[in-house]
Parts: sequence; structure tokens; C-alpha cells
Amino acid sequence: MQYTKNCVWSNGLTSITTNHLSLELNNTDYSNLIELIGDTLQESRQQVARQVNTVLVQTYWEIGRYIVEFEQDGQAYAEFGTGLLTQLSKDLTVAYGKGFGRSNLFYMRKLYVAFPNSGTLSHYLSWSHYYEILKSDEPLEISFYIKQCEREKWSVRELKRTLFVMTQSFICVIFI
Repeated sequence: MQYTKNCVWSNGLTSITTNHLSLELNNTDYSNLIELIGDTLQESRQQVARQVNTVLVQTYWEIGRYIVEFEQDGQAYAEFGTGLLTQLSKDLTVAYGKGFGRSNLFYMRKLYVAFPNSGTLSHYLSWSHYYEILKSDEPLEISFYIKQCEREKWSVRELKRTLFVMTQSFICVIFI
């Protein structure tokens, strides 16, 4: 077990004694060191989160592609409403756990249909962003909100709030 004692003297130095080690540190320099390490950790964690989100969106896009290709079975268009998503949801949940509800699979499919070229997916947006944006059926609206999220760096919460406000504004206009 290690014993640590910190003492701050009036001259601005900190004395740290740990077992047989004694150091004197300037409080400002030490605070800067802590801040630098903290900033580095925070940036690294953000990079990891962005990478995870990018891989997740790409994976869901691939799953959507598989579903569409299976539905179409080589045809130009698929017969919709065959119950595929319901059965697929049950089987994938048993095999792989959470995350494969019918609704999620529906939006994975919709992600692929809306973006048939995976290179057009935004690396800034998370799956949660896409999930909310894809609730619209209008390609222009989908494109608008994706660009706004990128430009304004909206969190999912900010996106939801904006979508809600826009919906309420639209409803008010209709009833006026």
C-alpha cells in the first residue's frame, strides 16, 4: 500500500511524498499537466465514439441492403408486408440479443433505400440521428436535416427538439 501526502505551501509549491519519493511541483504547471492529460483522454474518447458510430451505421446499412436484396429476390421491386421483418426480428434477437426489434430493422432497411450508395452516409451522424431523420418519407427533408446536423453539429437531443418544434409549427400553420 502506498502512502501519499500533499502539502501546499505559501510559495505556490506542492510537496508530494509517496513512500520514498519526494517532489516539489509548481501548482500552475501541475494543473496544466492534469488539463493536458484530460484533454487528450477526452479527444481520444470522442474519436473512438465517432469510429464506433461510423461502423455501426455502416453495419446497419449493410443489414438494410441484405433485407432489401432478400425481399426483392432478384426483382426490381419487392412485395412489401410479407412479415419478413417480424420473423427476422425474432430470429436475430434470439441469435444476437438486443437491437433487432422490428422497428430497428425497418429503419435499417429504410437507411439502405434512402442511401443506396454507402459512400453518401455522413460520418458525423450516429445511428440515433439517422433513426430520427428517417422518420420522414421526404428525401428533401431527410437531406436537409442531415446537412443541418453536420453543419450545426446537433446532438440527437437537439435534432429531436428541432423536429418537434418544426412539426408543431407546421401543425399551427395548418390550423390557422
